[in-house]
Amino acid sequence: MYNIVKADISDREEIMQLYDEQKGREFCAWEESYPSYETIDYDLSRDCLFVMKERGRIIAAISIDKDDKVEELKCWNRDLFPGGELSRVAVSPSMQNKGIARRMMEHGIRVLRERGYKSCHFLVNRDNLKAVRSYSYLNFDSVGECFLYDQHFLCYEKALQLLE
Repeated sequence: MYNIVKADISDREEIMQLYDEQKGREFCAWEESYPSYETIDYDLSRDCLFVMKERGRIIAAISIDKDDKVEELKCWNRDLFPGGELSRVAVSPSMQNKGIARRMMEHGIRVLRERGYKSCHFLVNRDNLKAVRSYSYLNFDSVGECFLYDQHFLCYEKALQLLE
């Protein structure tokens, strides 16, 4: 059984190992210095880092990010602000192709809704067809393209039904 929980400081090393497993993989712009322990600490300080565990071992992570460069993109619908970004989705290579990334995204959407965000958005490398297909089940609107961090991204956005 997979359990998604808010990460805490005791998860720091294992999250970094998960991030390091992604670096150098096809369509991944992450490099030696990013994401870093500082990235993890920033997410932890804002209660914005979530992990999926299987038998106590971290197999996936997702962040609710605050990135000014992403927020400034013209493609987002300003009527849907504040909007939250889902970012740094990572799944252990041995656990991929099991719908885990999609489940992490669904969890992030729920958290954003609970925190009162009007919308959710994310970027995905335009050549990462596997991710694009996986995320298509989440019913986001494709709202544009951008070039950031030395790669081309597709931009996706979704209005959230706020909880009453």
